[in-house]
Amino acid sequence: YICNSACEDIGIDAVTEIERLVLGVYIVRHDGADATDPPEDVGVVIEGCTVLRDLREAANGCAVLLGLIYCLNLSYPKELRYTFEFLQKVLMELDGNKLSTKVQVLKNKLHE
Repeated sequence: YICNSACEDIGIDAVTEIERLVLGVYIVRHDGADATDPPEDVGVVIEGCTVLRDLREAANGCAVLLGLIYCLNLSYPKELRYTFEFLQKVLMELDGNKLSTKVQVLKNKLHE
């Protein structure tokens, strides 16, 4: 779970959603913040627990999450399998030789 200071900043609804995440990256922005404003916090959640905070950017959060998945030998959540495969194999170009059919189709569309 998130420590008390973060809970006060992001509210109970957000904390409840974070606790439901199997794997994910969260981004906290102040109310009224513009999309171009830097986030207040970026963190990584594994099995409902915030394992890292203060990562500064969403890209850092995604890279760290993929690294943790690899280091901890975790499986991608079934419903997000293709999303994580796309991140890993297409965007980060890690083990990109072996793509599922769905991800290969998406990759081909990107290069059109």
